[in-house]
Amino acid sequence: MDIPHELRDEFPQEISLIERMIRTNYEFRRLAERYDEVNRNIYRIESGEEPTTDEVLARFKKWRLKLKDEIAAILTKLENRM
Repeated sequence: MDIPHELRDEFPQEISLIERMIRTNYEFRRLAERYDEVNRNIYRIESGEEPTTDEVLARFKKWRLKLKDEIAAILTKLENRM
C-alpha cells in the first residue's frame, strides 16, 4: 500500500540520512514512528476506512505538519554539520 506523505516522499534527498538516524538515534526513531502512525491515521480517514469528523482530521494534519517540521529541523542541523 502506497500511503501519500511518507517520509521518503517528503524528504527524497535525505533518505539515507533518515534510514541511518532511525537505526542509530532512539529519539529520531520515535519521532519518525510517530510521524508514520499519524500519517497512516490520516490516510485511513481520507480513504474512508476510519470515519471521523473534519475537526479530528484537521488536528491529525496539524500534528503531522509539526512532526514533519521537527524532522526537517533535525535533518537540516545534521546536514549543516557534514
